[in-house]
Amino acid sequence: MHYTLNVAGLQRQLPICKVTDDLYIAAFVVFGDAELTVACARDLLKLVDLDSFDYMLTAEAKGIPLIHEMARQSGAEKYILARKGAKVYMPNPIHVEDESITTAGRQELYLGRDDAELIRGKRVLLVDDVISTGGSLHAMEELVKLAGGTVTGRAAVLAEGDARTRTDIKFLAPLPVFNADGSIKE
Repeated sequence: MHYTLNVAGLQRQLPICKVTDDLYIAAFVVFGDAELTVACARDLLKLVDLDSFDYMLTAEAKGIPLIHEMARQSGAEKYILARKGAKVYMPNPIHVEDESITTAGRQELYLGRDDAELIRGKRVLLVDDVISTGGSLHAMEELVKLAGGTVTGRAAVLAEGDARTRTDIKFLAPLPVFNADGSIKE
């Protein structure tokens, strides 16, 4: 089973994948799709006021190519990445817990103290590939708050399920969730 997605002037066939017995999602993956990444970054940048933030931040992993391309197209010299684990090169990291629809169980997001200091007192745009339950987005917001920054915007390629009704995020297209038979869940 597949779902036909039209986004940023492109069409992609997304495989429908089981999350639970009664919840299936269409797998949107920008990894390896340079054309899709470039087009989505371009169109997301059109939705946000470039003067409304000092830094962009995303969570590891699928948001990485997207935020990199958004930084390249906008001329940003740096973007911030919240990692899923502490790394030896991260000085005195801060962290929060996160729960995501595509990650089994809880996970933690980390920022090195150096990146946390960069965003202290700064305005931050949160970027993600898909916003669904809002768990990852909430964790990124908490990291920014913990570091002393202010979230001034939230942008994603897709708003999945009920996220499409949120007024606090900018997104390019809605993405339904599905029943086991591939029909769209109402």
